[in-house]
Amino acid sequence: MEKIRVLLADDHALFRRGLASLLASHADIEVVGEAGDGQEAIERARELMPDVVLMDVRMPGVGGLEATRRLKEEMPYVRIVMLTVSESEEDLFGALKNGAQGYLLKNLDPDDLIACLHQVQRGEAPLAPPMAAKILREFAAPSPRPGPTLTPRERQVLELVARGDANKEIARHLQISENTVKNHLRNILEKLHLQNRLQAVMYALREGLIAPPDS
Repeated sequence: MEKIRVLLADDHALFRRGLASLLASHADIEVVGEAGDGQEAIERARELMPDVVLMDVRMPGVGGLEATRRLKEEMPYVRIVMLTVSESEEDLFGALKNGAQGYLLKNLDPDDLIACLHQVQRGEAPLAPPMAAKILREFAAPSPRPGPTLTPRERQVLELVARGDANKEIARHLQISENTVKNHLRNILEKLHLQNRLQAVMYALREGLIAPPDS
């Protein structure tokens, strides 16, 4: 199995070192570099070409949100996950708008972080539960504007994504293969002209294409 190559971007050196030590204890994860601010994260990403960037939101100089926007413009393939103490809705929606693949809080369990990295590598989008609740509250009310036509199956897939299910769980629930789930998600993103599954769920909730999950 290929290792997940991770770049850490955080202005607190002690936190970076502790996180690097945690990730290094897993054979399938490699910390390829560290950065102390957003500008350094961009420069290090250009040099190291990581699979995933764990990015803090608040950093001196170029912050995490701006660094995410610039990195996604320059390196669309890279998967960026915000790892932060900020529960601000402004930071959350700014991160997702700028192309972040996920939004996690620093108080999460270490095992959950490892699981989230594997989710990101599979193309999924981890989201801290408090932040998921903010998204649902913001986008549960549909707008009157018509959206692109999704098939009934695509709506089912989106509803399960919105519920927080991973691809494997969606496949089991719908009795289809994981590859079929991935193909449905690819079609959904192309139809909606969006970058990742989190943005697709936000759009679908806002436009009333799917019903919000039960709280």
